[in-house]
This record gives sequence, structure tokens and C-alpha cells, in this order.
Amino acid sequence: MTIAPTHDRPHARAEVKFVRMSASKVRVVLDLIRGDHVVDAIETLALSPRKAAQDIAKALRSAVANANHNEEIPTEELYVSACYADEGPTLKRFRPRARGRAGRINKRTCHITIEVARMTDEEITRRNARLEAKGAATSSPSANRAARVARSKKDDDAGSENAAATAAVAEEAADEVEEAVADEAVESEVTSTTEDSDADGEVNATDESPYGDGSHALIDGDPDNMPEGFEIKGNDSSKLYHVPGSSFYNRTKAEVWFATAEAAEAAGFELPKSQREDAGEEE
Repeated sequence: MTIAPTHDRPHARAEVKFVRMSASKVRVVLDLIRGDHVVDAIETLALSPRKAAQDIAKALRSAVANANHNEEIPTEELYVSACYADEGPTLKRFRPRARGRAGRINKRTCHITIEVARMTDEEITRRNARLEAKGAATSSPSANRAARVARSKKDDDAGSENAAATAAVAEEAADEVEEAVADEAVESEVTSTTEDSDADGEVNATDESPYGDGSHALIDGDPDNMPEGFEIKGNDSSKLYHVPGSSFYNRTKAEVWFATAEAAEAAGFELPKSQREDAGEEE
């Protein structure tokens, strides 16, 4: 709640002088409480992480005490009507530097002034009404407890109904999953009887000829499992084939197998360059 400061109301003030802090740092905290009710201002200062909040809180409590004892104004009717910080004397210190020089250090001080004043009757009425409305929401613990118990019972009844409905839905979903698994098992039985050349219970591309007659695909993706009658290794990425006994034959991982060199060359594969040169010299 922000209330415009007026000087025609009963008020009190307090000053804290020669605070070892710059006025600019104190003004940042003073801006947080200006125009607030003193109770709200004290709570704000208590939660502020700035060091200036401690000195400002002391000044605010002193101003409230002055208003209580000198002007006989209750704390509930006070608000921060004015607060400001003036610059105090600067303490000059020096720090040794290179070549006999000295660096100047300014230790600034400030004077903190806080003024509290009484709110108008209309403002006090509005604040009390707001506090009563807020207190009514948290008052009567027995009534609130009864309301919470009744609400929890309703939630339990609704929860049991929801649990039953959820169990029914889960049971239906489980039945659907079992049916789907059964259908997949039937399909797998049908497809597994189409072709299984290596008798491992799985359909694979063993008998497929990716490059026509004379070629053979890998058996179950194993490059070391050589099909019977297909001894030539083919590298699909480089389009090279290697015959048994060649220098690269044992180091090559077959990606396709060929029965004869003619079948490999018909599929677009060729010998490595070094072997082609050796074959030309022999001719």
C-alpha cells in the first residue's frame, strides 16, 4: 500500500548519522519501503539481503518508538511518510603505491532519516477491513478442519470411482495387448514357413542373389560365414572382389559372395589395382 506523504498529520522522525556506507547504497533500500505501512516495511527490511537494511531497520524502529511515546500514535496506524539519505563526511585514507606514490581511498558516510506519520481514518478503515477479510480466511480452525475432512471424503469417494474405472480400462487394454500378441504369433508362424535355408528358425536373405546369378548375400549378416560354392569376397562400397590366396582376402570383410570371378565382374566388381597389374604382367 502506497500513501502519499503529508506534513499536516501527526508524525515522528528518527535519524542515524555517520553510517559507514555510501548514500547511494542506502537509497536503493529506502526506495523499497517509502509509503509502506511500518509493519510491511519491517518485514521487507528483514528479508532484504543488503547490509543497509540493518541500519534502516534500526532507524525505522526508533521512529516508531518516538511516535508511540511522544505522539501517542499506535503502531498499527503508522506508515513511512518520508525516508532519505544525505551524504556525510568522507574519510580519506591512502594506500602505498609504486615509486613512493600513494593511492587515495574515500570511505564515505551518510545520514539516514526516516519519518513516520499517522494514516487517515479512511485509510485505517480500509486496511483493517482488508486484514479482517484475510484473517477470516484463516480463522476458525475447527470449521476449516471440518471442511477439509468433508472435502477429503468427497475426494476419497471420487478416487475410488476413478480407481474402479481405471482398473476396468487397464483390464480392457491388457486383453487387447494379449490379442495383438496372439495375432503376431500367428503371423510369425505363417511367415516362418516360407523359406529358411540355414535351419535357424528365422527367415533371412541367405538364398537371395543381390547381383544376379553367381552372387550370394550374407548368411544372417555374418561376413565370415561363407556360403558353399561361393569363395570370392566382394566389397560393396569399393566394388572390389578378392579371390582366395590374395593379399587382401583374409583382411576383407565380405559384404557379398561370388562363385566365380566372371560373376563378380559381371556385377560391376573388379580386382584391386595391384592384382590387376600383376595379372597383366603374367599375361
